[in-house]
Amino acid sequence: MAPGVECDGELEGDAALSQAIRQNQLMDGKLSSEANLLIYPTLDSANILVNVLKMTGGHGIAVGPMLLGGKSPVHVLTSSATVRRIVNMTALAAAGAARG
Repeated sequence: MAPGVECDGELEGDAALSQAIRQNQLMDGKLSSEANLLIYPTLDSANILVNVLKMTGGHGIAVGPMLLGGKSPVHVLTSSATVRRIVNMTALAAAGAARG
């Protein structure tokens, strides 16, 4: 793990997004605020939750999903992607490519 990066293990979705729930359930939790990166076990579960989060808390804005773990990341755009989402994903992919 990189120095200065807060990271916790497996969390239920509500605990990952709520500091109050984490404080009540996890006495040794390491996150000091809401998680800003969620990792899903399958692409199907990622698509479901990304769309729910986008509409309930993201004001219709989302970046992702991305598939990680291979030689290079894969940036996935669905047929419902807006122009803003395409621009955001393109910027993310370009920043990743620039880093090498």
